[in-house]
Amino acid sequence: MAVTMNTRASTQAAVRGGLVSGKRDVKGILFASATLACLLLALLMLVLLMWEVVSQAIPVFDRRGFSFLTGELGSNPDEVGVSQGLWGSLIIAVFVIGLSFPIGIAAGVYLEEYAKPTRFTRFIQLNIRNLAGIPSVVYGILGLVVFVQGIKFFTGGRSIIAAGITLAILVLPIIIITTTEAIRAVPAGLREAGMGVGATRWESTRDHVLPYAAPGILTGTMLAIARALGEAAPLILIGAITGALRSAPGQGLVDKLQGKFTAMPIVIYGWSNEVNKPGKETGLTFTDLTSAAIVVLLVMVLLLNVAAILLRNRFEKGRQG
Repeated sequence: MAVTMNTRASTQAAVRGGLVSGKRDVKGILFASATLACLLLALLMLVLLMWEVVSQAIPVFDRRGFSFLTGELGSNPDEVGVSQGLWGSLIIAVFVIGLSFPIGIAAGVYLEEYAKPTRFTRFIQLNIRNLAGIPSVVYGILGLVVFVQGIKFFTGGRSIIAAGITLAILVLPIIIITTTEAIRAVPAGLREAGMGVGATRWESTRDHVLPYAAPGILTGTMLAIARALGEAAPLILIGAITGALRSAPGQGLVDKLQGKFTAMPIVIYGWSNEVNKPGKETGLTFTDLTSAAIVVLLVMVLLLNVAAILLRNRFEKGRQG
């Protein structure tokens, strides 16, 4: 045992010496140090930014309490709240999950498991990757032309339906790419084992490939939702409300979906442009309210990430079992 350990150590030393030619890897050390310094600087900036936002948001939650979450948009910093923005963001998240997830995962499975490696398939995959890098404002123009003006009879024009479909299309290429990469990482032996015992391609994909790739797919899809919840440019083009938005009494679900809307990024954008005049009762300004709205949006994203982590851990336990 001792001889084996000594032999292994000497072999590793010989290989390391051959790679670095017996000299210290000065360039490698400098590169690693620069990378670490950039990482620490980025983390420091993030911590400072979060501290600034949270410190401004604490007085809002302390003085307004739950009323900040239930209040509506307006011009009085003592009364406004984010309830309409929360409603809009949650409905948009439902549209993204209901539309982009099944379509994106199905497209990724088809491209990786069923599509033949032809020139046309490679052309489609290249265009999907290009679509993932298109600026979000272009998707906003698409939503304005197609969903707001083109099929107004269905969406109701400048409505949350048009916004939800637009953002679902925006994150669809990301979900397809994530799915294909996660499926590509599945060992080929897993597929061969399933087919070796008589399973069809679909049964092997359903029972072996997808459960194995589920953690990676969930991670990517949750990142896609986080991006959709944080987008403001498409919503501005579609017509999200940045000012006061009064809820009409007696509105049904369809009327709300086809009526005027807002979302958390739009609320943050609108409040950041308001006159920074303190309220008479609480002394809060719209700058403070903007920071509090940012914290609420971050909590929403963190809750979605926690749900994704729990689901991912569940799939990983099932895979290991």
